[in-house]
Amino acid sequence: MVNNWLNNEHFCLLCDEPSEAGQALCSPCEADLPWLGGRCAICALPLPTRGLACGACLKRPPAFDHVEVPWRFAFPVDALITRFKHQARWPLGRLLAQRLGLHLSHAFDEGLARPDALLPVPLSHKRLRERGFNQAQMLAGWLGRSLDIEVDEHSLVRTQDTASQQQLDAAARRRNLRQAFALGSAGTIRGRHLALVDDVLTTGATAEALARLLKRAGAARVDVYCLARTPKPGD
Repeated sequence: MVNNWLNNEHFCLLCDEPSEAGQALCSPCEADLPWLGGRCAICALPLPTRGLACGACLKRPPAFDHVEVPWRFAFPVDALITRFKHQARWPLGRLLAQRLGLHLSHAFDEGLARPDALLPVPLSHKRLRERGFNQAQMLAGWLGRSLDIEVDEHSLVRTQDTASQQQLDAAARRRNLRQAFALGSAGTIRGRHLALVDDVLTTGATAEALARLLKRAGAARVDVYCLARTPKPGD
């Protein structure tokens, strides 16, 4: 008798069509994800070409050194992130983290410097109570295990429950985040290459505030790893 488990079919999470054994996405859906091609060499803002810095980074260089991200914030990645973040669909988060880990592993092979530690962006106490988990902390944990990189959950703390960033422009986001973060332990910062982990980079205000804090504490380099990057409004 043929064992049934040998014939178990695997179905794509996006289209429900059969997928290769052990794969959560079929090959066509994987290829159709909104992969980020041209981008700013610093903040990863979508651009027509690679290797150049955007006007904003040239005019006002950010405190962070480099953003590494696989996708634009567009369908279906935006829907997957939303379901993970707001509906506690953790398997979707793990799938996205796995793909981000593969992207980062390839980037390391291509010359991107490996960080000494991953630091998840801390969530406000109010958001943590409402959501029940910090999606950035979960992403960092999955990435740390797959890439064999230390995860530091204690060096950054959120000291204020600020208003939601989603409806604010860049200037308002920066004002909203003043004094919102603090260092939990500066002893693990000085001289180290650190990478912030979050789900989506929009204006970069949160990454900027945290990177500035870490640089002032002596961090040698601060990168940002996230799942998706939004374009400029209207693009």
